[in-house]
Amino acid sequence: MKPSVLRLSLLVFVPLLLSLFYVALMPKKETSMKTYEVFGVKIEKNPSQSKLTDLGVSTWPMWEGGPTKIPWSFKEEETMYLLEGKVRVTVEGSVESFEIGGGDLVVFPKGMNITWEVIEAVKKHYSLKK
Repeated sequence: MKPSVLRLSLLVFVPLLLSLFYVALMPKKETSMKTYEVFGVKIEKNPSQSKLTDLGVSTWPMWEGGPTKIPWSFKEEETMYLLEGKVRVTVEGSVESFEIGGGDLVVFPKGMNITWEVIEAVKKHYSLKK
């Protein structure tokens, strides 16, 4: 093989191989965790607009609130879609918590008792299932 062809090959293939190794070894984002469950609470990150339309989310009542911390008991199953904000949820009887925020579609089961701590002002649609 001619030295110029070998040099050209190295200039093309070495960077390509390094790029492939970088992509393969790069930490993966949590895109596989789009839907998950925590303490029986179902959370879907950024559901599709078609799903929100099918659920009728835009017709649900709206609730807004600033930073606060309140105990809450779900008398009915509640589905909510957070338009904006951030909330830390602590389930009664647990010292662990989880956060939900803008773009999350969340279903809390009937009978669950939590502490709802608004970290950033929240705007959400909600629906109660009897």
